[in-house]
Amino acid sequence: MATYVLLPGFWLGAWAWRPVTAGLRGHGHDVHPLSLTGMGERAHLARPDTGLETHITDVLQLIHYEDLHDVVLVGHSYAGAVVLPGVADRIPERIARLVFVDSGPLPDGMSHAQFVPPQEQARNAERVRTAGDGWRLPPPSWPQVAAAVPGLPDGTLDRLTRLSVPQPWATATTPARLTGAWEKVPRLHVLCSFGAEEVRARAGSVPAFQHMAAEGWAYRELPGWHWPMFDRPAELAAILHEAA
Repeated sequence: MATYVLLPGFWLGAWAWRPVTAGLRGHGHDVHPLSLTGMGERAHLARPDTGLETHITDVLQLIHYEDLHDVVLVGHSYAGAVVLPGVADRIPERIARLVFVDSGPLPDGMSHAQFVPPQEQARNAERVRTAGDGWRLPPPSWPQVAAAVPGLPDGTLDRLTRLSVPQPWATATTPARLTGAWEKVPRLHVLCSFGAEEVRARAGSVPAFQHMAAEGWAYRELPGWHWPMFDRPAELAAILHEAA
């Protein structure tokens, strides 16, 4: 049996991991899906100063108070880029493996908002200003985002539309602060919307790909949507089970 902590990306809560959680628990694992502050059932706790450090603290507190050891720490998208390395940098002795789901670690001093091109950064900032009260990034139109995704389970778009909440923008604009201790933890990358060839080809221009292209990194390709917990949950659970 292994111990998993599952962290969702932008706009989502622990609810997004439900099928994956069930699959892992079916193998007898101890699984802790977590809604970060301001997200999911904790949406009412969102504030303008809810930032990256808040979310790192959420995970540190869960691991401390549940007395978790040898954790397989899984992060999707935003959570993989900045929360995973931030947590592992503080308590590497508690983490058995890091799993980045369609994500990669950003270097010290870089924020998640800086991952996208300048034009998209400007569009996001404008959405925050005009539709997010100046401090939240509203969820996208999920039917539009998923228009080209075949075979989504019935009810997926309805759940995404009903349960997604705006992302506190400070979580995206706060730069990562890392010492490098996290790099000693074994890590696995589950690649969905991009593959290993793209990682190697763009390692010089995409900061998140720099660590991923380094010698010794492990990966599994799961081609599909950026949100594999919705379009390929059984396969993702199987990969996570094997990772332990």
